Formats: sequence, C-alpha cells, structure tokens
Amino acid sequence: MSEATQQIFKIRRDYNTWVATETLEDYALRYTPRSFRKWSEWRVANTAFGAVSFLALEAIGGAIALNYGFTNALWAILFVGLITFLTGLPISYCAAKYGVDMDLLTRGAGFGYLGSTITSLVYASFTFIFFAIEAAIMALAFELYFGMPLAWAYLLCAVVVIPLVIHGVTLISRIQLWTQPLWIVLLVLPY
Repeated sequence: MSEATQQIFKIRRDYNTWVATETLEDYALRYTPRSFRKWSEWRVANTAFGAVSFLALEAIGGAIALNYGFTNALWAILFVGLITFLTGLPISYCAAKYGVDMDLLTRGAGFGYLGSTITSLVYASFTFIFFAIEAAIMALAFELYFGMPLAWAYLLCAVVVIPLVIHGVTLISRIQLWTQPLWIVLLVLPY
C-alpha cells in the first residue's frame, strides 16, 4: 500500500510564512493558545483606554452638542455608550478568555468563511477611515500651530502612523503607557 504524498503549493508556503510572522499575523485566522497571550490585563486595558483619546471623539461630540444642544447630546451619547458597552462586554469577555477574535466569532455564529472575510473587510475599512480622520485633524493642528503647508502636514501624519499599524497592539501599548498620563493632565488642565 503506497502512502499519498502531500504537495504544498508556493501560495500555501507564502501564506504559512506570513502567518509565522507575528507582526503580520496576530492569530486572526485561528484560536490563540494561552501560552501566546503575552499581554497582561493592565496592558490590554491601557491600550483599549487609548480609544477614548482619539481626536474625532471630541470633534463628533462637539458637532452633536452644537447641532442638537448639550442636554440632548449628553443623553444620546450616554445611551449609545451604554448599549455599546452592554453589547461588547460578553463578546470581549469570551474573546479574551478563550483567545478568540472577531473573525472566528463570525465564523462560529454561522456566517462562515465569507462572513468572516466581509467582517475583516469592514474592520479594515473602519481602520483606514479612522486613521484618515485622525491624520486630517492632526494635520490641521500642525497647519494652525506651526504654519506647515497642509499637504506636508498630511504626509507627516500619514508617515507617523505606518509604524503603529505595522507593529499593532505591542507598540501602541508602549506608547499609551507613556502618553496616557500626559493626555489626562492636558485634558483636565483647562478646567
């Protein structure tokens, strides 16, 4: 009886090489073993807390308050924040406990591989839009404060973001550790 030989195509070898590189692949396509979950709860929470510091929040909140009044904006933002928190809590708890990401959650929920691909596309699009908005706000700040031409400010802000994206949570967490206290002081200082 002869054994079947396995053929590994070049595309598959390339894919396996990409998956082995942790800066490119953070176990997005499979369960993450407990031994590979190297971040403490504090580090993950500190990185997640950084999401409240992005500049678009202030711009969006200010626009809502100006258009609909402070009271309406306050209650609407609190209500939507509560819904988001209650929806995300069980998902994030299970994902953190079992090392499962959103891609695997969408597959397990019955959406299949195509659904997880579409979900990844939606998240990637959101990330690009988020970085574009942040870069636009920072570029405008550079133009106003330093007198830098807006096109150069856009380029500078875009180039600074590239290392953050490539190295993911590891680098963002380190930056958050040092900049979060400064951000809190600068946020509270005007009051």
